[in-house]
Amino acid sequence: MSIKLRGYKRYLLFFLVLMGMFIWAVGSIPTAGPKQAEAEAIKVFVSILPQKCFVRKIGQDKIEVQALVGPGQNPALYEPLPRQMADLSHASLYFSIGVPFETAWLDRIQALNPHLKIVNTQQGIELRAIEGRRSDVGGEVKDPHIWLDPLLVKQQAWMIYRELAAFDPKNKDFYEENLMLLLSELEALYRELEDIFTDLKTRQIMVFHPAWGYLLDRFGLKQIPIELEGKEPGPRDLANIIETAKREGIKVIFAEAQFDTVTADSVARAIGGKVVKLDPLAEDYFANLRHVAKVILKEH
Repeated sequence: MSIKLRGYKRYLLFFLVLMGMFIWAVGSIPTAGPKQAEAEAIKVFVSILPQKCFVRKIGQDKIEVQALVGPGQNPALYEPLPRQMADLSHASLYFSIGVPFETAWLDRIQALNPHLKIVNTQQGIELRAIEGRRSDVGGEVKDPHIWLDPLLVKQQAWMIYRELAAFDPKNKDFYEENLMLLLSELEALYRELEDIFTDLKTRQIMVFHPAWGYLLDRFGLKQIPIELEGKEPGPRDLANIIETAKREGIKVIFAEAQFDTVTADSVARAIGGKVVKLDPLAEDYFANLRHVAKVILKEH
C-alpha cells in the first residue's frame, strides 16, 4: 500500500510540474491587451512630402504618416502605386492640398475606403491665380503651392491639429503642445526669410515652372515663368521670354528636379546665364526653404 502511495505521489508531483510549466508559458505569450491597442498609431496619408513634415511635427509618435508623391516625382502626373492603394484602405485620415493628381484620384481613394476622412487643407486660404495658366473655359487656374508660404502653413497646421485632436481626443493636449511649437518654428522661419529677401536687389525671378508664387508674393517679389499653360513655350513666346530676361538683367533661371530643363537651358544660353535647380517638394521643409532663399539671394 505504501509503495502504491509513493508512486501516486510521484505522478502527482510530475503533473503539478507540467501544469506549472504550462501556466508560465501561457503567461509569457504577448497579448494585444488594451494598452497595446491604445498605443496603435493613427494611419495618416498626405499628398506631398512637405505635408508629411507638418503632420509628423504635430502627431509625432501617435501617428504613422505616408506621402503618396515621393522624392523627384511630379504631383501633376502621379498615379498611386497598388501598394499605396492597399495601405490607404486601412488609413483613418487623408490631408489633401490641391495638387493636380488629387482631382483624378481622391474620389477613387474615398470609394476604396469609405471610412477615410479626407481633409482639404486649402480651406480658408485665398488662392492666387497661377501665372501663364487659363482653364479650358477661359477662367483663371488657381495656384496649389500653398505650402511654400510659412504663414499659410500656419493655417494648414491648425487644420491638421483640429483633425488629429477630434480623431484622438485623449491626446488633444499633446497635439496642441506640438502645434504651438510648430507655429513658433514657422514664425521664426518667416522672419529669417524676410531678412534674406530684404537684401535682394532684383525683385523679379525667372522660373521654369511657376511654383514659387506664394513665397515670392509674401516678400514683394515676382516670378516670371517660362512654362505657359502647363506646356513648353512656342517660338514666339520663347523669344518674348528671352527679351524680358535681357531687359530685366536676369541671368539665372530656377528650375525644379521634377521637370525637364531642356527649354530652361536654351533660354539660359540665349541670355548668357545659367539654370539653378530648386526643389519645392523637399520633405525637410525648414532646411529647404532656408536653402531656397539663400540660393536666390546668392544668384541675384
